[in-house]
Amino acid sequence: MTVRNEETGQITGTADKDYNLLWFTETCLKNALRLETYIADADRAGDTELADLFRRAQAESRKGAEQGKEFLRRRM
Repeated sequence: MTVRNEETGQITGTADKDYNLLWFTETCLKNALRLETYIADADRAGDTELADLFRRAQAESRKGAEQGKEFLRRRM
């Protein structure tokens, strides 16, 4: 069985670019929220280096979410 890295709607039935954009935005938001827990865990453990890594990752997730929301605003 060959697995392709791109979905064109044959597997999921959804080749809708707007759906993909919604998924991307939601995933970025969920990731930012999850990282909040990881940051708190690292802070409690006194691991500032790890907490800083998670904060940087969270900032990038928020950035992706904001970009996704902007795309959605322009397209809808």
